[in-house]
Amino acid sequence: VKKEIDEIVAFLKAGPLDPNVDVVVGVPALYLTYAKSVLPPNVQVSAQNSYKVAKGAFTGEISPAMLLDNDIPWVILGHSERRNVFGESDELISEKIAHALDVGVKVIACIGEKLDEREAGKTEEVVFKQTKAIADKIKSWDNVVL
Repeated sequence: VKKEIDEIVAFLKAGPLDPNVDVVVGVPALYLTYAKSVLPPNVQVSAQNSYKVAKGAFTGEISPAMLLDNDIPWVILGHSERRNVFGESDELISEKIAHALDVGVKVIACIGEKLDEREAGKTEEVVFKQTKAIADKIKSWDNVVL
């Protein structure tokens, strides 16, 4: 809700923020333009998801082009909830990342294992597989934060 965004804004404005660090706040889609309007100019806004194609009949999805049209330069992709709750595969996530980068949106790419995978000693295997899926689809890591 807006109150929570306002609390984050107050915290960030109290600073100090290191001018050599990019600070990005990810908010739900409904609040992207609100967050952009109240955040200090040295703090950027990120969407929490976007889709893998520019346009089409994908009800409710947000394209990277829509983000850019609203001056939203970042998107978070591959978050654990998207993987575990919505069943997004490494393949789909890597396609979404590649499309966002191709359009000019910077990506915060989430990778990581689930608790049962960690307990089974599979962390390295899972993280490698997720990272390789991304590496196979993108041309450059310049605008990607892992």
